[in-house]
Amino acid sequence: PHLHTFRERIRRDSEPISQQKFESLVELLWPLHEELKADPNVGPLTLFEFLTGMAFQCFGEDSIDVQVIEVGLGGRLDATNVLDAGVCVVTSISLDHTAVLGDTIGEIAADKAGIIKPGATVVVAPQPREALIQILSACQDKEAAPILVGRDVTWEELGCDNDGQRFTVRGLDAEYHLQMPLLGSYQLENAALAVAALEALSSQGIQVPANAMEIGFERVRWPCRMEVLSRSPLLVVDGAHNVYSVESLLDSLPKYLEYDRLILVAGFSRDKNVRGMAQALLKKADVIYATASRHPRSLTPAEVSGLFADFREIVSEAPTPAEALKMALDSAGDKDLVLATGSLFLTAEVRESALGIEPEIYPELPTLGSSV
Repeated sequence: PHLHTFRERIRRDSEPISQQKFESLVELLWPLHEELKADPNVGPLTLFEFLTGMAFQCFGEDSIDVQVIEVGLGGRLDATNVLDAGVCVVTSISLDHTAVLGDTIGEIAADKAGIIKPGATVVVAPQPREALIQILSACQDKEAAPILVGRDVTWEELGCDNDGQRFTVRGLDAEYHLQMPLLGSYQLENAALAVAALEALSSQGIQVPANAMEIGFERVRWPCRMEVLSRSPLLVVDGAHNVYSVESLLDSLPKYLEYDRLILVAGFSRDKNVRGMAQALLKKADVIYATASRHPRSLTPAEVSGLFADFREIVSEAPTPAEALKMALDSAGDKDLVLATGSLFLTAEVRESALGIEPEIYPELPTLGSSV
């Protein structure tokens, strides 16, 4: 999902498309949506399906050389899975979206492996055994070539501080000495995935020089992913929204940042494993400010604080992320860390408040079945 504007969802050379471009794509494709909605055998498009169509139309109009398409949910039945991708990347799989994708790692991996195309190169992150079995089985069925990051492509950390990290990736073709401003041990794994994917593109005729790789990593930005918004006081936002990502975040914090107390601004979406995330956060947090984003799936501040019921002495409620942030910063000492996490929607609103970003506020929209 986007953080501050819908236009973030479609980017050209890393920049969101213009408002004018966005509007022209909607005007062009809306009649098709109306046509499909009137067809009883099809029905209305979902928002994600419509946005995916907009992206494909945009990239076609602009003759984009390389399209990087992120799957919306799962893979097998996702709207993006109409593409014949020459390179497929499967990132680390954990339990998430279980109501749709399945209750086990194996079931989720089988759904995600649905993106694998015949003859494609498949870059695979380190996986639990039951996930890897499903992915490799799909590769065998499709005669696709897997590249296992952690075995075929490896990485080594060379040094890190609160400004970023230096590392080496040993690819299939070469060894790369790189640095990036992103924090978090998991970003080294992501970097190795990216290098493996770039090498795979090169083998398919799209050359990516090593110096271009170096410049790309030096300039990469990932808002709301262990992002430092302020150093005095120390303020970090991270959109972790499942147990695995929350635990990875908590493990990484003391490696890259020095602090005394961890002051938490917490909020969750009700379709997630909120109890598991709360239990993980309780192990590290000294003070908790429970709040809710404006997203309709958000738990209320009272529901969030209820997850920490056994430690009510360290929990306060705030009606909005902006107010929770103010309370957290007011309570923070010079050596404390204020962390906002638990939901991408929450961290986006904290980011807006901290950086003075004007958000897009959407009116109440009619349902898809209405005439508008």
